[in-house]
Amino acid sequence: MSKYLGLILIIFLVSCKSKAIVVEGNASSILTSDKIIANHYNNKKDFSTLYIKSSAHYEDEKQSQNVTAEIKIKKDEVILVSIRFLGITMAKALITPSEVKYYEKLGGKYFEGDYVTLSQWLGTDLDYQKVQNMLVGEALDDLKKGKFTTSIVDKFYKIENNSDANTSKSYLFEAEKFLIKAQQVNQKEQERAMIINYPNYAAYGEIDLPTSITINAVQKEKKTTINIEYKSVTVNEELTFPYSVPEGYERITIH
Repeated sequence: MSKYLGLILIIFLVSCKSKAIVVEGNASSILTSDKIIANHYNNKKDFSTLYIKSSAHYEDEKQSQNVTAEIKIKKDEVILVSIRFLGITMAKALITPSEVKYYEKLGGKYFEGDYVTLSQWLGTDLDYQKVQNMLVGEALDDLKKGKFTTSIVDKFYKIENNSDANTSKSYLFEAEKFLIKAQQVNQKEQERAMIINYPNYAAYGEIDLPTSITINAVQKEKKTTINIEYKSVTVNEELTFPYSVPEGYERITIH
């Protein structure tokens, strides 16, 4: 399995149904970073489970693919992703706070390991909370622990953390509910960056979720783009998380 299909499995998918588009506001006056962050976290993501169906387009310098997928989330505990092509399950991933497992039918390979190993392979720093946050439209990191400068950029509030000489992080928020519109991580020494955009949001009961996500991952001269469209979601239904590697598959060892 290529590292890019692995990337799809890990950072892929959210969707919803019974959409009520969220009205966004334009930034007009400078606010402190503390105020922006507090307003962002006022958007509670209160759910026990999410069951999501979506479609996505994946593209890198070697290939372009359209797939469908379903994702099940039990908040803060487990995420199960199933990727299908023409209705056939081609890959599955089981993600928990301590480990990542996945297998792919094409090639008969599977992986079991921790986030350190997987992050080195993908060229993107990941952990369970970051994956979950990305899927529901929250900042990847805990913003309350950072120090930020603030500005207004293209009608959005921007906060930026450049305290690390190697890594810079920035976040854009709309001005009505302070939903995140974009987040970006740049790592100079590794020559890599990840940019995540959230064009629109919709309300599903008490939860505001993105209606689509665009992810651009760049490492040196390689670029991967994933465009995700959300089709349906069910909130707080009882879910199961079946996962087992088919017999005869070969385990991947990542160095």
